[in-house]
Amino acid sequence: MIAKPFRFRRSLVQRVGLVILCLVPVMAWAASESSTELNWLKMAMELFGGLALFLFGMEQMSDGLKAAAGDQMKILLSKLTRNRFSAAITGAFVTSVIQSSSVTTVLVVGFVSAGLMTMSQSIGVIMGANVGTTITAQIVAFKVTKAALLMIAVGFGMLFMSKKDNVQQYGNMLMGLGLIFFGMGVMSDGMSPLRTYEPFINLMATMENPVLGILVAAAFTALVQSSSATTGIVIVMASQGFITLPAGIALAFGANIGTCITAILASLGKPVEARRASLVHVIFNVAGVVLWILFIPQLANVVMQISPVAEGLGGTDKLAAEVPRQIANAHTIFNIANTLIFIGFTTQLGRIVEKLVPEKVVVEKAIIRPKYLDEELIETPSIALDMVRLELGHLTSITEKMLKRLKKAFQNRDIKSFENIAKIDDQVDILHAEITGYLRRLTVQNLTEEENDLLLRYLQANAELERIGDVIETSIVEVAIEVIKADIEMTETSRVILRDLYKQIKRALALVSSVVVDNDEVAAQNILRMKDEINQLVFQALQVQAQRMRAEGVDNIDVTHFENELIDSMKRIYSLTKRIARLTLPSVVVEESA
Repeated sequence: MIAKPFRFRRSLVQRVGLVILCLVPVMAWAASESSTELNWLKMAMELFGGLALFLFGMEQMSDGLKAAAGDQMKILLSKLTRNRFSAAITGAFVTSVIQSSSVTTVLVVGFVSAGLMTMSQSIGVIMGANVGTTITAQIVAFKVTKAALLMIAVGFGMLFMSKKDNVQQYGNMLMGLGLIFFGMGVMSDGMSPLRTYEPFINLMATMENPVLGILVAAAFTALVQSSSATTGIVIVMASQGFITLPAGIALAFGANIGTCITAILASLGKPVEARRASLVHVIFNVAGVVLWILFIPQLANVVMQISPVAEGLGGTDKLAAEVPRQIANAHTIFNIANTLIFIGFTTQLGRIVEKLVPEKVVVEKAIIRPKYLDEELIETPSIALDMVRLELGHLTSITEKMLKRLKKAFQNRDIKSFENIAKIDDQVDILHAEITGYLRRLTVQNLTEEENDLLLRYLQANAELERIGDVIETSIVEVAIEVIKADIEMTETSRVILRDLYKQIKRALALVSSVVVDNDEVAAQNILRMKDEINQLVFQALQVQAQRMRAEGVDNIDVTHFENELIDSMKRIYSLTKRIARLTLPSVVVEESA
């Protein structure tokens, strides 16, 4: 199922609104110095309208990229971070796809918490994420605004006329790219009258001061929480000849610092791993800018040597033709160089942030919280579903804990132990509700058919695991407490058979963990193969009961009732594990095992 391709997110609306709030005072100041020659209303509409199209295009392109490359991102992040260099390359690739270093950081935190990645590896990914963000500058620096409407038209056709998921995803990407270029063209046209407006030119000249340029761009990026928006505006201004290369580099540096605010805000109230990851982001970005601030002229010279030259142009026209590409190249060189410089110090940086953000013993007021679910990953469905998979593993481990504790509780005939087991089901219920809510919020995203099937499978597995907890709490624990109070004793034969049946059920639930977390089809088939052995044990238990009833009559009816309750409960648990196993297996295998 594919959700509607156009959906205005609250974050996008807020971003555009903040941009407008930030730019309105500048426009008002310029208007106060103005003659009546400039049409400020028309310029404002074109500037803000073009910016809205630009940001919306970024969202659309990012959605298409995330949908098309979601599975590859998961594989890369979980497996290709063996060393710091591969981790940096992985971070660069993933961020270039999802167009958000902040989301990459959140993702990394989840893997660190899950034990799938070390802190040192995560630092490499975060460093590489900065390189990935430079793809935005490279994209917007291309002067292909004339082809923008063609891209939008072709992308629209692919998106709405094809029924294939992959064609729709690439159509979404192409239409988003067209909107980016079209928005840039509208902004550029809106700002073009300012090329001859002296007050504005003087204002832009002050950006030659690197400290001022960095501070302005950092503040602007912190407000809009998007370095892509800052980069886009800087390059649009450069395409009109408003700013020089050194000023553009300073503004790009500032955007790198300002984007740290997003990571900081995302880490507030989060586990220690999240706060450490955001601190790595801040230290790396700020240190990189401090390292380069005195070498902006030298970086500008290098970039001018390697960037295309506009022959036959001069003055403002030459700046407009050359500087956008030069800024994009400077942005890329700066981030790649910083990654290469700092990549050798990931271990030391990890130790520093661990000291600055130490582990604290916090009294947990909530009964339980999800370990892996993060709201910021909702807009990246393939990765959000991967976090759901890990959370289902967390839920499975809790139901396993309930089942394992039954053995000792029965041996000791301890009512308090049974009551504690029943309390664990509260954790199962809370996690079940959290996972269900998270999956429901995922349904409004652009899901591929495969992702939609996976979501439904996880939803059903979540329900079955919750039912297993309920069976243990109500059908086993409550009956066991009544038996202890009534001082009922089972025969040794029944005890042995039920113990063997319990072992089989415990084994089936342990296999469920592999089925849910690792998508293990072999484990799923092993669960289904246990059917005959479990049926045999149930048959033996019923035979023993029948023999006892013939020998003793109705004297032991209470014992028989209790044993039947236990047998039925364990059969129900096994049936629920079979349902989960069948979710993983192909339909052909399920039919054969039925």
